[in-house]
This record gives sequence, structure tokens and C-alpha cells, in this order.
Amino acid sequence: MPSEIALHSPLDMHIHFREGAMLDLVAPLTAETFAGGVIMPNLVPPVLKTVDAVAYRERILSALPKGSDFVPLMTAYLTDGTDSADLASGFEQGVLTAAKLYPAGATTNSDSGVTDIRNIDAVLKTMAEIGMPLLVHGEVTDADVDIFDREKVFIERILAPTLERLPDLKVVFEHVTTAEGVAFVRGAGGNVGATITPHHLVINRNAMFAGGMRPHMYCLPVAKRECHRLALREAATSGDPSYFLGTDSAPHPVSLKETDCGCAGVFNAPSALEVYSQVFEDENALDRLEAERAAQLTATEIDTPTAAAPAERRVAELGVGDVDAAVACGHPDLAPAAAALEPHGVRLAVAVDHDDAPFAWVAAAAKVHHGLPLHEHGGVRLLFSSRIITVCYTHLRAHETDSYLVCRLLLEKKK
Repeated sequence: MPSEIALHSPLDMHIHFREGAMLDLVAPLTAETFAGGVIMPNLVPPVLKTVDAVAYRERILSALPKGSDFVPLMTAYLTDGTDSADLASGFEQGVLTAAKLYPAGATTNSDSGVTDIRNIDAVLKTMAEIGMPLLVHGEVTDADVDIFDREKVFIERILAPTLERLPDLKVVFEHVTTAEGVAFVRGAGGNVGATITPHHLVINRNAMFAGGMRPHMYCLPVAKRECHRLALREAATSGDPSYFLGTDSAPHPVSLKETDCGCAGVFNAPSALEVYSQVFEDENALDRLEAERAAQLTATEIDTPTAAAPAERRVAELGVGDVDAAVACGHPDLAPAAAALEPHGVRLAVAVDHDDAPFAWVAAAAKVHHGLPLHEHGGVRLLFSSRIITVCYTHLRAHETDSYLVCRLLLEKKK
């Protein structure tokens, strides 16, 4: 990998910020990495109307660090009773960037979602007429459909027939996970695109069961067979602008992940660009990362506001040899997801930022424990290893008291 990669105004086309203390904690982490992003509306209660999106955007902006240039691109949550006129008004005002289809019960906070796609025919017709993108969680929820087949069946029963009825509808097939999804997008024409997450590029479904249940590898849609992961990597690195970056960064408290009925989601924002960079390098496609994946990732589907001022984020790698020890975490409300992705070919560690920011402890810990060098670019420091077990700083532990947490998984390995 080159010693430095400059990414201009990288956008994350799929982010979950949540609410309250969670929002205050995770929004700054995303803003450190991305210039803007498409914000998911599945709150409780959800972002149903334009006025809800305005209020949520203000809460997001209030949660960002002073002087941040991060631009939240707002979306509305579709229900069986969505008001087409309000949706169109919000889009025309520039408040709403897109609308999100959650099949009822498909994922986190989706119980208020659409129960039958035909219930929103009038809404989708309006969206097609005004050019408003539809963001799709592409899974059916029928009890008789295997969880690993839900995306494929969604394409057959819902997505393909919908596009036959409304060929002008702009659709983003979010967090695509299957070879069938990749093929559908490739053949669907210029109005259809797909986001691909970093974690679906580096794990397959075995990761959820490696040596036991691995709740931090559990997300929805679930990771699939290895053949599907390889299809995603080929699509992501192909240069085809139909596929673009969307992290599906989704934080949950540790107590709700490490339980008998754990939440689905991987919060990956602080390390997402580094994971994507590693994948592109592994596929000998690093020259394609900037233009099609991490810059103005609008593809053909989403127009970003001019308010998204150019900003430069950098990804760097230092060849510092193998590291097999714990990485300390210093934010009192953060615990790492402990995602041991090394067997899947991920070699990077973590992004490290200013001394007065939450990431400063990573720099200090790495330097103290391992004597690792730090790389600085205009105040932004990025720390990498050529072979370190990846740590996604990502799940929240509200009851932690020590100011320096340590990755539990890596400690267990040392024992």
C-alpha cells in the first residue's frame, strides 16, 4: 500500500446515528472520517415527515464538534401511511435526500415499516416522478424463507416487479450481500445502484460461529457464504459506479450485543475507510478507490448538496511489523467490537486523531506498549500495522469506569 492516500470529501451513503447520548458519542467519530453521509431514519419514533427530518438534522449538527464540516443528508422512513405530498415537499426543499423502505420487522426499529410494497404504490409513483431516490433494505420477512435467502427472494418477489411497474424509480439497494444482488444491480440499468459495507467485504457467515457465537459479527442482512463475499469484492473494486460506499455503521450498547438475543449491527465508522482501502489494495484496485468509492459517492442516484465543502481525509499505512497485543481504548463510554478479522485478510489497525480527541489514547497506548511510530498529516494521525488484528471501536459500554479500556478479545488471546 502507498504510504498515503488522499480521499477528497468522502461520503458515507448509509449511516446510523441513533439518538440522545448515543448520537452525541458516535456522530463526532463519523465526522472525523467522512465529509458527509446519508442518515438512516429508523429512530424510535422514526423520522416520518419533513418536520421530523429538520429536527433530527438539528440534533445531529448540535452533536458534531465545533467547526465540523460534516453534512448530514436526511431521509424519511416509509410506512403504509406515508404522505406523498409531504415527502415531495421535503425533497423539493432540499431537506430530504431520499426515502427509506424497511419491510416491517426486517431489522432494527423496523416494526413501523411497510407491510406490503403495494401499499405505497402512490408514494413510489410520486418519487419516480420527482427523481427522489428510494433506499431499500432488501430482505423479505416471511417466516418460511431461510434468513440466508431473504435477499434473493426480495429481488424476485418485490424489487424486480416494482421496477417493472416503475422503471424510472431511482433505487439504492443498500448493503447488498449476495451474488444475486450484485448481478441484479449490474443488469438493472442506470437508475439502480447498491451500497456495500466494509464488513461484508471481509467476513463470510462462518465468522459468526468461529469457536462459538460471535455477536459482534452479527448484522442484518447477515453475512453470507464465501462465494457471495467474493462477488461483493469483485463488484466493489470493479470500477462500476453502480456500486459504492455505504458502511451501515450501526452502534449498539455492548449489553445489547452480548446477550441471549443480541442486536444486529456493526459500528465501523472510525475504521471503515481503512478497511475499504485494504480490500482495494488486496484486489490490486487501489487506483479505483478515490473516484468510485470514497469521494463524491453519489453514483447516479443521489445528488449531494453544494454545502458539502471539499475536505481531504487521508489513509496511511506504516509497515511496523506484527502486533499481537491489546490496543487500549480510552473513551469512558466506548468498548471495541473486538472484531478479530485477521484470518479474513484485514491487516490494518485504527485511525488516530488529535491529542485532545477520543482517539488520542490509541496513539499513546500503541506508543507506550509497542513503541510504534505515528504518522502525522496536518494534525491527523493514522496508525497502522502490517499485520494487526483489526479493532472496530464500536460498541458502547455505558457502565465502564476506567478511562482506559482494553480490547477483551485480544486480552483473552494473550492469556
